[in-house]
Amino acid sequence: MYIFFQYGLQNVYFCSLLKNEFRMPKRYTITAALPYTNGPIHIGHLAGVYVPADIYARYKRLTGNDVAFICGSDEHGVPITIKAKKEGVSPQDIVDKYHAIIKKSFEDFGITFDNYSRTSAKIHHDTASEFFKTLYDKHEFLEEVTAQLYDEEANQFLADRFVTGTCPKCGNEEAYGDQCENCGSSLNATDLINPKSAITGNVPTLKETKHWFLPLNKYEDFLKDWILKGHKNDWKPNVYGQVKSWIDDGLRPRAVTRDLDWGIPVPVSGGEGKVLYVWFDAPIGYISATKEWAAKEGKDWEPYWKDGNTKLVHFIGKDNIVFHCIIFPSMLKAEGSYILPDNVPANEFLNLEGNKLSTSKNWAVWLPDYLEDFPNQQDVLRYALTANAPESKDNDFTWKDFQARNNNELVAIFGNFINRVVVLTNKYYDGVTPEASELSQVDEETLAAVKAYPSVIESSIERYRFREASQELINLARLGNKYLADEEPWKLIKTDEARTKTIMFVALQIASALATLSEPFLPFTSDKLKKILNATDNSWHDVSSKITLLASGHQIGKGELLFSKIEDQTIQEQLDKLEASKKANEAANKTLEPQKDIITFEDFTKLDMRVGTILEAEKMPKTKKLLILKVDTGIDTRTIVSGIAESFTPEEVIGKQVTVLVNLAPRKLRGVESEGMILMTETSEGELVFVNPDTTVNSGLQIS
Repeated sequence: MYIFFQYGLQNVYFCSLLKNEFRMPKRYTITAALPYTNGPIHIGHLAGVYVPADIYARYKRLTGNDVAFICGSDEHGVPITIKAKKEGVSPQDIVDKYHAIIKKSFEDFGITFDNYSRTSAKIHHDTASEFFKTLYDKHEFLEEVTAQLYDEEANQFLADRFVTGTCPKCGNEEAYGDQCENCGSSLNATDLINPKSAITGNVPTLKETKHWFLPLNKYEDFLKDWILKGHKNDWKPNVYGQVKSWIDDGLRPRAVTRDLDWGIPVPVSGGEGKVLYVWFDAPIGYISATKEWAAKEGKDWEPYWKDGNTKLVHFIGKDNIVFHCIIFPSMLKAEGSYILPDNVPANEFLNLEGNKLSTSKNWAVWLPDYLEDFPNQQDVLRYALTANAPESKDNDFTWKDFQARNNNELVAIFGNFINRVVVLTNKYYDGVTPEASELSQVDEETLAAVKAYPSVIESSIERYRFREASQELINLARLGNKYLADEEPWKLIKTDEARTKTIMFVALQIASALATLSEPFLPFTSDKLKKILNATDNSWHDVSSKITLLASGHQIGKGELLFSKIEDQTIQEQLDKLEASKKANEAANKTLEPQKDIITFEDFTKLDMRVGTILEAEKMPKTKKLLILKVDTGIDTRTIVSGIAESFTPEEVIGKQVTVLVNLAPRKLRGVESEGMILMTETSEGELVFVNPDTTVNSGLQIS
């Protein structure tokens, strides 16, 4: 239950959680989806999972909680083996490479995992094997011989993600063997209509093999009671809706093993040549990573997974909802000693410049590239992704919005306020926090509003509304700017020194509050601001409970800009990168024209193609594409109109040798008679090029 107060001139709300209606956990286990180690992290991953998870973990630490923030690399499965074959290396080489890249990117970006592990680690193999054997010994699995899809050419059974076909429920022709991303339905590979192998493109055959299945249908009543009844009002509608849809559709047994040679071997008799299915072993990675962390810290890992006073929260993207809300909880329930997640605040997808993010098409903003292109600007991306997070629906990231968020909010609001406060304090008082005299009503209302902000922001974070929380943080900076603009200390310094000291004292309290409350959202900025203010760390609750955050007589440091304006040229460079990717994709996907009708040798001999040299060139007036060329064909000099002006300037083509079809019937274009055709083609990148001799030859020589 929340109690709301409206305070004075500011529309600020006090949110007070009544203790008798709010469970206070002893500890928090916070997990973030394990990234797959076949490529770097991109902004879709950050917006969907890692930024909100880090905000939550940082906030929980600031409020004095015992936190285990857990993640690691997901290193098993068919995609790893396919990539290894393509690159001529071992699967271990692939996962080692990308694990290092991903781990460093997270560290450089300020994601504060307490442990970032990996599923190829021995502790994970042991933990996953033990988990499987526990369920096996309890007879929780069904052992069945079934017909699975098999690729004869690749000589292997096909994992669900390596089968594509038509979804039997919505007709999407690009559904995967485990899920249709168009309608969200959970599938088995054998459900697909017209299935094809994603490895070879061949139609797979059915081949019998033995596997172990988790009977999800056995847990339908448990899931209905736990989620559909127990979490109807506190889980996000997009998560609740997907879960309800799957349960209403009826759950079926799901295989927990696969015929592969890369992964965790099935640890029971008859499991030779088989491994644990990656969806089964990956979520157990949260447990093994917690064990690994606890061993390093000298702690007991079990309370973080087996104590009812622990709050477990999974941060994931919407494509992982079925695994974290149905399958993994069913596994935990079957094992019997683990707690269940309190919440699974899954985000929707982030698109990029109006198109779906695609790693295969390089339509992405990769985190290592961003860190290189925008040094020391981690917080700008963190803020832009949070302020535009896809919390309830798919959202679109654009570089223009990124620029506007930085220039209009971080620079103009947050940075501007801090700069004014620090500069004026150093100018008037040599950086010493002045002593306040009698507070005016505006001063008291402003300080009361500041003290309300921890509860305001906390309310949003506790409901996993990080977009809303980030805007409340900016509202605190707005409050500071308005206070300074209204009180005008730069004018009062000439007539009322005592009042000016009070104003600057109040402004410094706002700055100190921002230094603390910005830490979950803008950690690098928070650190920089604390150094500028020369401030000791305040806790989250200190902002609302302490009478003074920055005492009179306290010496602050010199000012420096927290944020810098991002210019149009910088943004254009990023847009140019994406445009180059788009052109490369278009060229790669361009289908070759089919062969034209057969002609005879006599037909071919009618074509008179000769080497020519361009003598003059000019753009045709009022057109974008046409150049008027004067060409020496060896037999004469003639005018040819060519549609190459968007690829070449007149100056670039003068003197160039070209191939000319000279006996083409003349044709008028925009009033100019064109007497031939220049032969052109396109590269794989879509670039227009001349078809010409690779050595200099005399004009007029025939090509045959």
